[in-house]
Amino acid sequence: MNTKEQYILENDVVLLRPLEASDYAHLLWFSENEPDLWRFNYVGAAGADNLKTYIDRALTQRERELEYSFIVFDKRTGRYAGTTNFYNIRQDYKTLEIGFTWYGKEFQGTGLNINCKYLLLEFVFELLNWERVGFAANNANERSKHAMKSIGCTQEGVLRNASINAQGERIDIVVLSILKSEWTSHVKENLKNKIAG
Repeated sequence: MNTKEQYILENDVVLLRPLEASDYAHLLWFSENEPDLWRFNYVGAAGADNLKTYIDRALTQRERELEYSFIVFDKRTGRYAGTTNFYNIRQDYKTLEIGFTWYGKEFQGTGLNINCKYLLLEFVFELLNWERVGFAANNANERSKHAMKSIGCTQEGVLRNASINAQGERIDIVVLSILKSEWTSHVKENLKNKIAG
């Protein structure tokens, strides 16, 4: 994956494009009005200053070729909905992780997430031809765990006391993944059916 490229992924529902500094204006409302979106995350964007730090960090990580952040645009509403990210990019092993994903509350449960994940997984497995996509979350975040399992992730385990949350408390991290063989054998088709249904 070339982190200098301007990857744009889209279907009829969603458009993902590289996050830019100017996207601060598109995301500020969520930071100021829905701060609990990041209650499970150490790296969050609650509040105007934290949003600026969040975007600056994402752009720095992209420059260092460690992450690649997308802003999510919901075509149905004509509005920006949140962000998602490739991170732990390992060119040598052909693996990466998808995470740091958040959407405003009105976009949750609308099918936006499944469309985003389909585009991201299709990109990794079919265009990059990579082998594994990992996912991780605070083990206490039941909504996030359910969302990952619903797209076809297999839980691999729980890393005990492995990180901290937004309040600085120690947390366990659940680790999940999808392999390329799983994508081609059943995950892709299952996601297509969910999107169509």
